[in-house]
Amino acid sequence: MIRRRCRERPDATRSYDPDDRREILFGARSVQKKMSTAIRSCLLALMMLPSTLPAISFAQVGKPMNIVVLFADDWRHDTLGCAGNPVVKTPNLDALAREGVRFTHNYVTTSICGVSRATLFTGQWMSRHGNKAFKAFDTPWSETYPGLLKENGYYVGHVGKWHNGTFPADRFDFARSYSGTHWMKQKDGTEIHVTQRNENDAMDFLRTRPSEKPFCLTLAFFATHAEDGNPKQYLPQPQSMSLYENILVPVPKTSTEEYFKRLPPFIANEKNEGRNRWHWRFDTPERYQDYMKNYYRLASEVDATCGRVIEELKSQGLYDNTLVLFTTDNGYFHAEHGLADKWYPHQESIRVPLIVHDPRMKQEKAGQVMDQMTLNADLAPTILSAANISAPVRMQGRDFAPLYQGKASTPWRSEYFYEHATIKNIEFIPSSEALVRKDWKYFYWPDFKVEQLFDLKNDPLEENDLASNNAFSATLLEMRNRFAELKAAAK
Repeated sequence: MIRRRCRERPDATRSYDPDDRREILFGARSVQKKMSTAIRSCLLALMMLPSTLPAISFAQVGKPMNIVVLFADDWRHDTLGCAGNPVVKTPNLDALAREGVRFTHNYVTTSICGVSRATLFTGQWMSRHGNKAFKAFDTPWSETYPGLLKENGYYVGHVGKWHNGTFPADRFDFARSYSGTHWMKQKDGTEIHVTQRNENDAMDFLRTRPSEKPFCLTLAFFATHAEDGNPKQYLPQPQSMSLYENILVPVPKTSTEEYFKRLPPFIANEKNEGRNRWHWRFDTPERYQDYMKNYYRLASEVDATCGRVIEELKSQGLYDNTLVLFTTDNGYFHAEHGLADKWYPHQESIRVPLIVHDPRMKQEKAGQVMDQMTLNADLAPTILSAANISAPVRMQGRDFAPLYQGKASTPWRSEYFYEHATIKNIEFIPSSEALVRKDWKYFYWPDFKVEQLFDLKNDPLEENDLASNNAFSATLLEMRNRFAELKAAAK
């Protein structure tokens, strides 16, 4: 049993040892490897019980849970019907939220595809896993959730986008990686949409897996990422084009030139890539409507595939023993602050959805909406805990399942450290860092040694920088010092 040493964390958690709970529940590294005589007896006894007793899930009697990670791209926290979006239709993810739990304050530690995916697999901040953009992470494979699950008897698959150096196909039992374009040539010369290909491969995994093994599938969609080299950017499937046809997509308040000029001058200029992509997608009212509608069509297509995957789990009798997680790699500017894409520490960029269906959750708790601060770094330890596998000592996230199970015995985080490296050069995408709380946010731009301070409670759109306001000097000093502590802890 691997045991954590308590240490300062980059998310303000000062002590936490999830292994204590795992030892009490199971006392073993992997249920899959050896089912005890006692559990066999329990299973036999359960079979003898009257049928009128309440149903007991496999998860409650010790059978390893299956795991499905539905991982979308460039999709922020409010691109869901159940999150109050007035346009996008996501009926399947809305249903998943009604059956499970949705976290409203889920964040990424770095808002860019490659780094965020490295954090997904390793449960670590960029400062520790070492991928500052799109290269392979430094963390040993044996300390990732796919590596540990496979080592402990799981049938492990990856479908779709990778973006962490060369795809390590030999590390998976089922490996199909591709991304970058919305339409792809097949061997027979026909074209297939990337989301349909994602769906076909996920179904192939579910229908050909060995039935005697628990499984983990990471389904990494390319949508809703733009096709950067294509002037149309977002290319949905023909059957989706009638969606949103007669709808006017609301334009954000902060999309104007005035709000763009409120940004620091090293961001508020035409050389910045966020501004460059704003021109690609949003710089006229007509372009904004066309591109946002196609973006939302891609989102609805991902939702439909998620629904079909869930239906397949149900048809195979697997859903009630499968942990299903829906989340995304980073948020996305929809023209807020006169920008497009992500990267920077603004709310639109760093907040992402998180929906969880967990068979261990009591039925009366279905449909919970929770506002605790969860992170993408939490996914790996949560997955490992569900499989009764101890998290490596260098994994920095936390198992968040006790939050919705009502078993959280230690204080949860109230803040975290955000980081993003320079991409290409400081004119293109400069470095950014932040201390993020629900009510306050401290920005630090290390390339320029510039600070910003925002009162999120009274200024949720981050319109007014208070760093130079003497009335908030004490808050600025406190957050600057705490930022330095959490930055050091992220390494």
